[in-house]
Amino acid sequence: MRPLLVMDGDSFAHRAYHALPSTMRRRDGGPGNALIGFTNMLLRLWQEERPRTVLVAWDTLDVPTYRHTALESYQSGRVFDAELLEQLDLLPVLAASAGFACAKDAGYEADDFLAAAVAYEEAAGRETLVATSDRDAFQLASAKTTILQPVSGSAPARIGPAEVRGRYGVDPAQVPDFIALRGDPSDRIPGARGIGEKRAADLLNQFGSLEAILGEGRFEAEADALRLYRRIATMDREAPLPSLPDVEPDWPAAADHARELGLAGVAARFEETVTWM
Repeated sequence: MRPLLVMDGDSFAHRAYHALPSTMRRRDGGPGNALIGFTNMLLRLWQEERPRTVLVAWDTLDVPTYRHTALESYQSGRVFDAELLEQLDLLPVLAASAGFACAKDAGYEADDFLAAAVAYEEAAGRETLVATSDRDAFQLASAKTTILQPVSGSAPARIGPAEVRGRYGVDPAQVPDFIALRGDPSDRIPGARGIGEKRAADLLNQFGSLEAILGEGRFEAEADALRLYRRIATMDREAPLPSLPDVEPDWPAAADHARELGLAGVAARFEETVTWM
């Protein structure tokens, strides 16, 4: 049974945009580096994993989520280049042109759709591959779900429960509690005062959960804040999903769309992929 491949679209678009030169342009002179890099990553993953279909998840950048409302500092200070934003608007349609599903909805982050897809597949007894550079997704690792974490110049690292324990010292289900205690500088989640990665893991191994730690009277002055941080770090498995039937990609249609965007090289890559089917 082939797995579902779920991609964090924003994660891969950002990675491509910053890794490839801005001199990569479309025929009309518009930016093309994120489009080109994202397509290369998508095709490489499809060729290596041969999933039953692909779901690409996206953030909605112009609408705050409950996380932004609940914690003023959450993801504060992030500024995206205009050329990246332009390509982020084009990428969902490019992925959909091959017949792949896209998930994007106001009030949700790409992470939430990753979690919802995993919950959907696991309920059906199927396997999921989650491609993202965001370590928050380690909370999704299980016997049925593997995280594919990009590695520069190499194949993605395959992260399961053992790898999560090896890297963080906690089980996947404890990752939101771990983030709440340790904090997350990239998302501007403060964490508990004076608690680093090792101490957070030690506490969770001793008590089992953040709630049990708080039940022992620890972090009394910060208890409500830590519960909020855990809620923010927890991916929403109830996020709305599109239909996810098995799909054989329509690479010729994707090539046609790439040409309309002025990306002849991307169109050629899609056409070359037909020989892999």
